[in-house]
Amino acid sequence: MSIKPKSKGFPLPSSLEVVPGTERAQGAYPYFIQFTQADDERFWFYNSMHFPEPMSAFDMVTAEAAYCALGSSNTRVHCLPTTLGIDHRIINGRVYIGGNAVTDPAEIARRTAEFQKRAFYYYENWERLYAQWREKMLKLIREAQALPKPELPEFEPLENVRAGRGIASNHWLLDTYQKTLEGYFRMWHHHFEFLLLGYGAYMTFFAFCKKAFPEISEQTVARMVAGIEAEIFRPDEEVRRLARRAVELGVDGKFQDGTSAEAIIASLEKAGTSGREWLKELETSRDPWFNVNVGDGFYHYHRSWNDDLSMPFAAIPGYIGRVKAGESLQRDHAKLRAEREQLIADYRDLLATDEERAAYDQMIKLAHRVFPYVEGHKFYCEHWYTNLFFNKIREFGALLARHGFFPSEEDVFQLNHYELESAIIDLMTSWSNGSPPRGPGHWPQIVAERRAALAEWAKHDMPPALGPVPDVIDDPAIVMLWGITRDNLDTWLAAGGATSSNELKGFAASNGVVEGPARVVKSVEEISRIKKGDILVCQITNPTWAPLFQKISAAVSDIGGSMSHMAIVAREFGLPAVVGTGTATTRIKDGQRIRVDGGRGIVTIL
Repeated sequence: MSIKPKSKGFPLPSSLEVVPGTERAQGAYPYFIQFTQADDERFWFYNSMHFPEPMSAFDMVTAEAAYCALGSSNTRVHCLPTTLGIDHRIINGRVYIGGNAVTDPAEIARRTAEFQKRAFYYYENWERLYAQWREKMLKLIREAQALPKPELPEFEPLENVRAGRGIASNHWLLDTYQKTLEGYFRMWHHHFEFLLLGYGAYMTFFAFCKKAFPEISEQTVARMVAGIEAEIFRPDEEVRRLARRAVELGVDGKFQDGTSAEAIIASLEKAGTSGREWLKELETSRDPWFNVNVGDGFYHYHRSWNDDLSMPFAAIPGYIGRVKAGESLQRDHAKLRAEREQLIADYRDLLATDEERAAYDQMIKLAHRVFPYVEGHKFYCEHWYTNLFFNKIREFGALLARHGFFPSEEDVFQLNHYELESAIIDLMTSWSNGSPPRGPGHWPQIVAERRAALAEWAKHDMPPALGPVPDVIDDPAIVMLWGITRDNLDTWLAAGGATSSNELKGFAASNGVVEGPARVVKSVEEISRIKKGDILVCQITNPTWAPLFQKISAAVSDIGGSMSHMAIVAREFGLPAVVGTGTATTRIKDGQRIRVDGGRGIVTIL
């Protein structure tokens, strides 16, 4: 990829070129997410937090469904006063996003009145509505699990004929596919029902603290909501529990570094009562807690722990060693909560009036009520449901592969979701009329071409941002989750012009100073390279990597704010971390010795 020269600032979208030879693969993405000349007038940033690797044609359904739901929640449902939704574009498989701000004072006032009627009702009834939300998600999951496996028998089963059903099997392919897709789009609406309200409550408290205590750090404010209980931490807790049970049952010797999960399970099956008892414990953990993806849930090949036990089993030997050394392996909630309560009390004492203290008390109470959802929803949405969704699409891939549309069931993810529906209808039609389907002559070459494009795009780095730098960024998600602030953008621009400095600056996510070798990880497949004591340097991480945190001594990310998942997990596990550096994975070389100062937000290349 080449970028036309630009004297100052970030490149314009029109300056980006599609990698030569991949133009047809770029054309597989829908027209409405392709960059146009008009996009040069807006600011965009590369969403490497959620989409750190080039996106296949089908996987882009995640961005489509998510931003559709996020926008409706902001713009139409809760009516956030100063921000609407997020637009997204894709080039060379990389997703760029840009927020739509509201700047007219009259419109802000109009939306504020609507926001108060809507959001405040949620805040006042948070526990009841959240319990209702959880039941909605579990119902949606059960519906996805109940969808039939797509099949086409040679002849319609006789019992269907004699029952007078009157609808042939090919119809149910389309019915199941459309229900699968509809469920995924609906899930993303559930995902955002509370999320931006959670960020908004925290941002209100954050803004109050920054005004009342000008010297307070972002990390100090974040520590005031630490010690949360959320379902997304449960999978790692289950792995720790399994390690303790292995020691208690005397089968801990079966777990060795480098031994596959399959080999360990086979060995335990032969280990008598103790082995069988541990395997029962494993099944208890797997349903539902191993329904988490090794990534953040946005790529079809980031399989769940249940589909591939490698990650949890790789963590068990380390946890067993810590159990035998006398550690409890329990996350120290009491310590985190005692620290946060002390911070809350200390800063409250600095307030001058009863009115300020009352407002402070109200805001921190609300932040504590809403904040567990900010992480907890991920287990149900990005992980459990998304894994069901991709596995159902995989079933359609297997059916099409059996009929010669492409060699492997995994090839289905090289079709966008509109193309997949057309392939399904092609198969339905050929089954009905006895003619061969057209797909086997159409898709194999396209699939191969798109696979080659993904491999080529992965070799090319992309600018962290595009277009003119905005004066103000006040979208709560963009600031708190992605860490995109005006100060950060200025830092990115400075880094782009002068890379001789050995320091990188970012958000001070979690306290502590650590020196060690950098392990630069740019994809989930590279996680296995991490060794004890390494400092993880990545574009972004997610809570399901928590079992690996026992190996690393600190973490650094390209993108992310004080409320990004990496920042939250680092604080909960007491791991020094700096997030939102912008360029860590390109500036730091694998194996270099670096120092991470999580309290100051500085990474030094030694």
